[in-house]
Amino acid sequence: MKIGMNLLLWTTHVTSEHFRTMARLKEAGYDGVEVPLFEGDAGHFKTIRGEMDRLGLGCTTVTCLGPEHNPISPDAAVRKAAVERLRWAIDMTATLKGDVLAGPFHSPLAVFSGQPPTEDEKKRAGDVLRQAAEFAATANVKLAIEYLNRFECYFLNTARDTAALVQRVNHPSFRAMYDTFHANIEEKSVPEAIAALGDRMIHVHISESDRGTPGTGMVHWAETFQALKKARYDGWLTIEAFGRALPALAAATKVWRDLLPSAEELFTMGIAFIKKQWLV
Repeated sequence: MKIGMNLLLWTTHVTSEHFRTMARLKEAGYDGVEVPLFEGDAGHFKTIRGEMDRLGLGCTTVTCLGPEHNPISPDAAVRKAAVERLRWAIDMTATLKGDVLAGPFHSPLAVFSGQPPTEDEKKRAGDVLRQAAEFAATANVKLAIEYLNRFECYFLNTARDTAALVQRVNHPSFRAMYDTFHANIEEKSVPEAIAALGDRMIHVHISESDRGTPGTGMVHWAETFQALKKARYDGWLTIEAFGRALPALAAATKVWRDLLPSAEELFTMGIAFIKKQWLV
């Protein structure tokens, strides 16, 4: 098991300005960081990787897609754009020497049809994501698809539906992730949700019910860690939290009040909480 910290708490685009933050995370005991991928080229991310090598940090990445590159669009040109955008994210993940590219890249964030997902949309997603998985395999990257709560997307909301999407794509480089925040809203049973993903699960976001410090909210943590251990999960446990430092991201994640005293308190308390829970 490895413990990571999602850098979205500080930025949507990691630069040299964040090297001190990464150093503090290493000092606090983190094994790695999760790098958001929304812009940048290989040269930029090689510089970031160089600093992570110096610090001895591992890496995962996270991305999402917008309406202009929507995998479930009826427009073939838009679906082609989705494939190309995912190829870029996979390339940047490989440049960073990341082993997992995570995120809800099955459909655009906060775009709704007003209806449940259709069979045609599921087929389109399967086709686009299979192409991405084939490319990921050549880059030695695993894709970990994330389901979201119903207020952020309509296409993928539960562990069971995520397992079905993984089966539909049917590629060893396309797997699933579990996010405690979304599951806390959508699932009726934490053990059943984690069991539904089973060995398809290769990544986990540790995220509190209010997006603040893990262990201070209403997520069923004891059940969560027990179920993860029962599933013999041995991948990343990556803290994902959001604050108000970035106005655009705060608006996108609906963070309207301060949820944590400070970023440093969150990541120091968060890693201590994970280690304690894992040893219970």
